[in-house]
Amino acid sequence: MRLPSLMLVAASATLLAPTTVPGSGAATPAAPAAPTAPTAPAADPAGARVEPAAPREGAVRAADLLARARDCAPVSRGRYRSDDGAPADIPVCGTRDAVFWKADMDIDCDGRPGRHCNRRTDPYFSASAAFTQSDGRYPDAERLPYVVVPAPSRVWDHRAHGVRGGSVAAVVYRDRVRYAVVGDVGPGHTIGEASYAAAEELGIDPDPRVGGTASGVTYIVFKDSQASPVESHAAAVAAGERLARKWLDAAAEAVSDPPAHGSAHGPVPTGRQSPDQPSSTGGTTPLLTASEARRTAAACSPVSAGLPVPAKCGPSAAGP
Repeated sequence: MRLPSLMLVAASATLLAPTTVPGSGAATPAAPAAPTAPTAPAADPAGARVEPAAPREGAVRAADLLARARDCAPVSRGRYRSDDGAPADIPVCGTRDAVFWKADMDIDCDGRPGRHCNRRTDPYFSASAAFTQSDGRYPDAERLPYVVVPAPSRVWDHRAHGVRGGSVAAVVYRDRVRYAVVGDVGPGHTIGEASYAAAEELGIDPDPRVGGTASGVTYIVFKDSQASPVESHAAAVAAGERLARKWLDAAAEAVSDPPAHGSAHGPVPTGRQSPDQPSSTGGTTPLLTASEARRTAAACSPVSAGLPVPAKCGPSAAGP
């Protein structure tokens, strides 16, 4: 699924050198000591300062995220292909807090050229990307784990679902969970692509020509999220762990504490009408869940004759 595309804010975040804090309350007015030179941050061969190693992922288990993503409520109007010529059978699924899809992984090397990502190693290489870093430069696919979203189309527009450059993503492959940012935009008809660094983190061959994997990758992007700065993998990991746990907790709460009345959107207070269903009097009456409908039918059935008639019993509730 490789095509030259655009890309996002990514790479290595800058680390400010520590400054010397003046001492407080020195009793002896001695001559000032020679200042201690601040420790300079590590620099790459090009002279760019780099951030410390990102905290290790692992607080959220791959099995838990895969279980949460087992059921799909499609938010895309159609389906995507994993590659040109493959069947269009991949929907984008959604919940209140995230969108996700299950696909292959092709390797995206676009952005700043490096040892592994350049025109010699990747025939589709592009020195630009859809998004830029906080410093205005394009991301470094060799160092920044990022995922690629399809270009907006009639099938799906990621922007309408709170997804943009720098959004935080969890990528799951087998028993590994790694966090990334949305870093590039790909073709509008295919899905399933991530950076060289993302593949390497997941134990997938990152070679842009022959690497990747044909299936088994789950991409989860958290809505309205943002790594700050987007080129900081440490920021993506910190935010990703928190958002992934929140996503799992929300599902657990929904199972353990279902709404007492009404639909999945919440309870419908007794005595109030809902806009869900018109009534015979010109107003509206609340829709019932299947279990509530069965309980209502039983309470309003002829077998209950002689007992007080519940207020919710109407001409249609008790049946003929």
